[in-house]
Amino acid sequence: MNNRQIKLGALTMGCGGPGRHNLWLDPQLPADASVNIDWYLDIARQAEAALFDLMFIVDSQFITPGSPSHYLNRLEPLTLLSALAVSTRHIGLVGTLTTSYNEPYNVARRLASLDLISKGRAGWNVVTSGDAGTAGNYGRDEHYDYDTRYARAEEHVKVVQGLWHSYEADAFPRDRATGRFLDPAKLHALEHKGEHFSVVGPLNIQRSPQGQPVIFQAGDSEQGRALGAATADVIFTHAASIEQGQAFYRDVKGRAERLGRDPEQLLVLPGAEIYVGDTDEQAREIERHYHQLDHSFELALKEFGRNFGWHDFSQYDLDAPFPQESLEAARSSFFTNAKRIADQAREQGFSLRQAVEFGRQLRPGAFVGSAETVAAKMTEWFEARALDGYNIYLGHPEQFKRFTTEVVPLLQARGVYRTAYEGTTLRESLGLEIER
Repeated sequence: MNNRQIKLGALTMGCGGPGRHNLWLDPQLPADASVNIDWYLDIARQAEAALFDLMFIVDSQFITPGSPSHYLNRLEPLTLLSALAVSTRHIGLVGTLTTSYNEPYNVARRLASLDLISKGRAGWNVVTSGDAGTAGNYGRDEHYDYDTRYARAEEHVKVVQGLWHSYEADAFPRDRATGRFLDPAKLHALEHKGEHFSVVGPLNIQRSPQGQPVIFQAGDSEQGRALGAATADVIFTHAASIEQGQAFYRDVKGRAERLGRDPEQLLVLPGAEIYVGDTDEQAREIERHYHQLDHSFELALKEFGRNFGWHDFSQYDLDAPFPQESLEAARSSFFTNAKRIADQAREQGFSLRQAVEFGRQLRPGAFVGSAETVAAKMTEWFEARALDGYNIYLGHPEQFKRFTTEVVPLLQARGVYRTAYEGTTLRESLGLEIER
């Protein structure tokens, strides 16, 4: 019997992330959602009641006045997740920390602390920081180039995992009768000396029930796929079609297998926007309505520069040909996305205005319809091995409620989604092996 089941994450963007500039205007959403702990607690409890695997907290550390509302004012991920840990019992808690502007020892200690506080439910979303302006907040004149970022990230993860193995699982007998607190033979220094980091160790915190936090990674570039296949337990990605999803799925699983890994121990969870209506037609109308409500050209133009290292596009004539020279500013930023935009503008003969409009136009989603339609489509992609589950974007509150109360029971009835948590740790929920 195949016990493979859909995994679900709740990806929170508070009062509005990229492309959702006006989400905060929804009266059902606290206008300060991104710093409102009561709102996060409510979302975590809703997601846990619906048996979600995890909550996923994104982060970055550079802003401009044109940044999305959620980016302008939000809680630091691990502080937030530590608060959620003591108010939930089963849901995984995944936070974003950059390898470019954090030292491995700090990352290892903070995540190990969250893992103990949550009794084995922590996850680390590994990023290399695409916002080039972050360098200026950490005393650097320039952001690391692409190759350096990813080489540094791979070594960083290995060092962190090495530190998480400082203590064997039974290193602390805590025997009061003999006065023996630690078995020193089960404590191991790391003594790492590499190209980017030198870390002696050991880490001063014991292992959690799941051995170590779950590693998440996002990135569609060649370097990003290589890093994910080598280091990740779960890959966060995007897929515009079932065929695109299948191609990515085969690629990263194949890379992992060639590295000697079990491909079933690497999960693929793309982001998904879901709209549920009483009928398919009503759901499409809801999708169109919120797209128009949440977007504006003026804010999209300000945000447009993010992929290009926050290049200032306001200096150009909107109706002149797209400024291809702007691509140079993206070399140390989100270059894969920026190049795709610039190439498309050149091929289509777009002006800057047309490039911005093209980026913000509605692209009807795959998971839009009645609850029955959405459940059927989610099952189709899952069974076709285009993915292992979904990181669901939380936007308008009433839509998340409809998903948890209407779609989830249908997935359960189809036998592709759990009816109870399998254990107490995130690794158990995801079907991943405990790290010994």
